[in-house]
Amino acid sequence: MSNAALMRLQLPQSEQSLRQRFSMARSRMKLTILSAALLSASCSFLPAACSGALAGSRDAMCWTPAELRGTPNDWKPVKGTPAAFRRPPLRALAPLAPVDPRLRGVIRGVRLPPNEKIIALTFDLCEEPYEVSGYDSRIIDYLRDEGVEATFFAGGKWLLTHDVRGQQLLSDPLFEVGNHTWEHRNLRIVSEPVLKSEIENAEAAYEEVRQNFEGRRCKTGAPDGSALSRPPERMSLFRFPFGACDERSLNAVNDAGLLAIQWTFASGDPAPLQSSEKMVKAVLSRVRPGAILIFHANGRGWHTAEALREIIPRLKEMGYKFRTVSELLKLAPDKIEKAATCYDNKPGDSDRYDALAAKLELQYQKFEKQIKAQPRG
Repeated sequence: MSNAALMRLQLPQSEQSLRQRFSMARSRMKLTILSAALLSASCSFLPAACSGALAGSRDAMCWTPAELRGTPNDWKPVKGTPAAFRRPPLRALAPLAPVDPRLRGVIRGVRLPPNEKIIALTFDLCEEPYEVSGYDSRIIDYLRDEGVEATFFAGGKWLLTHDVRGQQLLSDPLFEVGNHTWEHRNLRIVSEPVLKSEIENAEAAYEEVRQNFEGRRCKTGAPDGSALSRPPERMSLFRFPFGACDERSLNAVNDAGLLAIQWTFASGDPAPLQSSEKMVKAVLSRVRPGAILIFHANGRGWHTAEALREIIPRLKEMGYKFRTVSELLKLAPDKIEKAATCYDNKPGDSDRYDALAAKLELQYQKFEKQIKAQPRG
């Protein structure tokens, strides 16, 4: 197959082999962190004798457990902050081959047999003009604590305003990161140049954050620097803002070598009235093998952190396991469920966001002019 994303789906790697590699990497990471913690404790008593050894251990690990964990201020979006004014990186992107015809379209899940209870949890990390949206550490810390794999669809601007958190996500063997456009514009209604830039600028931001991680010269996961701890060079998955697309924008995404990932059903977490109890009921009543679920981890999943603490244990009791979207698609490449266009529950229902997006476009255009007027620092 010509497309890199399709090739990754067809790697001759059994799930058992993948689980073994993942388990080994996580064990080595825990051992590295534990060793560093013990060394740090010892050096508190003999600081002069240990100064060189402690420096070496910090070079070997990227973040301490405390640095990985979030703070209460992480998940709160901030409006009107100067930090929101970020330019897309100036990077030359190597083109990817278009998506193979068999994977073109909108992917909504995988049709797995009833006894193969595997699903993918996905979380959107979008950010609009004039704001720095959140990093919901309550969610991400919990996923790590429970060893739950997940896929994050990150906006390019979000990645730049959360550089270190982005590095932590894309280098964690539990997670993968997909493209969610530069700043969450509705691709159904934008011009051709804007459509192209929304896709490419997010990729440029990803590559910059990845480069910043590589510049740390540290390792997460496997100390030997294996693939489980090295972020992919490029993103291979894409999610449309508002879950809305048309033929033109879908073709643009697939032609850019990206698989368009929708969802089997939505949690409804951006709605403030969607309580934790309602979310739990909605997920547990609709879940099925091969499903892709959508949540938000940018501070706009109002009750998501609370709901996941019931959803995940309940799903485990029901026999479900969690995989990234890429791993889920690998399980049954010939059973991938696709649609000709984007929608939430039925074709056409996501088109209702066009009017809202048209109003937001005025805000985007004003913001873009202000960004261009600023000198590059």
